[in-house]
Amino acid sequence: MPQAASTSPFLALLGGFIVELRAAGLPVSLTENLDAMEAMQCIPLCDREAFKYALAATLVKNHAHWRAFETVFEVYFSLRGEEYKLLDDGLADNADLSELSEAFSAQRFEGGDDDFMSAEQLAEMLFQALLRGEAMMMRAIARQAVRRYAGMEPARPVGGTYYLYRTLRNLNLDGVLERLMEQVRHDNPQNLTPLGEKLERDEFEDRISQLRKEIEAEIRRRLVADRGVEAMAKTLRKPLPEDVDFMHASREEMMAVRSAIYPLTRKLAARLARKRRHGRKGSLDFRNTIRHSLSYGGVPAEPKFRHPRPAKPEIMVVADVSGSVAAFARFTLHLVYAISNQFSQVRSFVFIDGLDEVTGLFEGVDDIAEAVNRVNAEADVVWVDGHSDYGHALEVFWERYGKDVGTKTTVMVLGDARNNYHDPQAWILKEVEHRARKVFWLNPEPEAYWDTGDSIVSEYGVYCDGVFEVRNLRQLEKFVDNLA
Repeated sequence: MPQAASTSPFLALLGGFIVELRAAGLPVSLTENLDAMEAMQCIPLCDREAFKYALAATLVKNHAHWRAFETVFEVYFSLRGEEYKLLDDGLADNADLSELSEAFSAQRFEGGDDDFMSAEQLAEMLFQALLRGEAMMMRAIARQAVRRYAGMEPARPVGGTYYLYRTLRNLNLDGVLERLMEQVRHDNPQNLTPLGEKLERDEFEDRISQLRKEIEAEIRRRLVADRGVEAMAKTLRKPLPEDVDFMHASREEMMAVRSAIYPLTRKLAARLARKRRHGRKGSLDFRNTIRHSLSYGGVPAEPKFRHPRPAKPEIMVVADVSGSVAAFARFTLHLVYAISNQFSQVRSFVFIDGLDEVTGLFEGVDDIAEAVNRVNAEADVVWVDGHSDYGHALEVFWERYGKDVGTKTTVMVLGDARNNYHDPQAWILKEVEHRARKVFWLNPEPEAYWDTGDSIVSEYGVYCDGVFEVRNLRQLEKFVDNLA
C-alpha cells in the first residue's frame, strides 16, 4: 500500500482507481476525488480495510453502488501490499503453513514441492483453523488450496467462478461443517440446547464464509496477475441497478432494481413538485407592469407576469403485461403509484389481447409491489389466445373509458408495440391524442429493434407527443420530467 498521500505514485494510483470507477458507471466528481485525497491523509494507509472504507465514504454516494465499488476495489488493489503479492513457487505458502501448524501442535510435514503436504494433512489443518477461528491460517490454507485444486493456467479463457467451484469441491466445506458440529457436541459433555447449537453453527458458517472470501480473493489476485487490472475489471463489471435492463435482468439484478426504486421515487416526487412550482411564468400582466413602473417614471419598465397555479395532471397508464414486457410494466406501475401524490388521479389499465382496469387493486395499499403481484394474478387480460393484440386492447379502452379522457389527462402506453400482425387500429390512439393533454409511449426495446418484425411503433408514434426508449431505471427517471 502507498505510504504517503502526497506522493506522485499515490496520486497516479488513486487517479487510475477513479477512472475504473467511472468506467463501471459510478458518478465520481472532481470534488469527491479531492475529498478522497484529503481522507487519505487522515488514515493509516497500511490498514487495507480503513483504506477501503475511507475511499467508499468519499466516492460512493448511493448505497446501491456499493457492490460495484467493492468489485472495482478488490480487483484494482488485489496485488497491492506485500501480504497480497503472489508467491511464484508455492514453497513459501507451505512454509507459512508449517510454521503456523506448530501453534496447533500439528504434525510437521515431510517431502518437498507439491508433496510437501498431502491432501489429508491440508484437510486436517483446514478443520483445525476453522475450529479455532485462526484467520492467518485460513488465509494460508486458501492460497494453498487454490494453487493445488483450482488448476489455473496462464492465458486460459476461464472465469473465476469455474476455479472457485473446483477449489470448493475438493475442500468439501459442507462435510467440514458437519464434522465441526460433531466435534462441538463431543467436547460438550452436556447436550447443547437448540439455541446453543444454532449459535455454534452460525459461528462456523461465518468462518467458512470468510474462508470462501479468501479463496475468491486469491483466485482474483492470480487472474489479475495473468490478465491485468483493466481486463479483469471489465470482465467482472456489472451494471448499476439503475442501468439494469428490465427485459434481460437476472433475479439478483431484479432485486437490486427493486431496492433502488424506493429512493428514486422520493427524488422524482420532489423534482416534479419543484418543477411545477417553479415552472414557466404566465402571460404578461400589463396593468401590474404599468403600476410598478410609475414609481420611477415608467423608464425602465420591469415586466410583471401572472403566476399560474398549475393543476396536477391526471394519469392514465395503459400497460402491456404479456410475458415479454411484464417486468418493465411492473416497475413502471410501481413508480407511477409511488409518486401518485403528484397527480390528481391515477388510473391503471393492463392488457394482453383483452384489457382490464386495475386501479382498485392499488387503492389503500401500503405495499405497491404486492398490488402489482395481484395485478398479474387477478386482472382479466386474455380475450382469445393470450398473445398481444394492441388493436383490440385499444378498442376496448376507447369503448369503455374513452369518455374519461380529458384536457388534463396524460395517457402513458407501456409496451413494445409487437402486435402479432393483428389490426393496429391506430385511429383510436389518434382520437385519444385529440382529447388528452399528452400521450406518451414507453418502449422497453432498444430503438434499433423498433419497426422490425411485427413491431409497429411508428404507426402509433405519429399520434404520440413522444415515444421513449425505457429499458432501465435511469431512462425511466429521465422520462418522468415530461409528466410535470
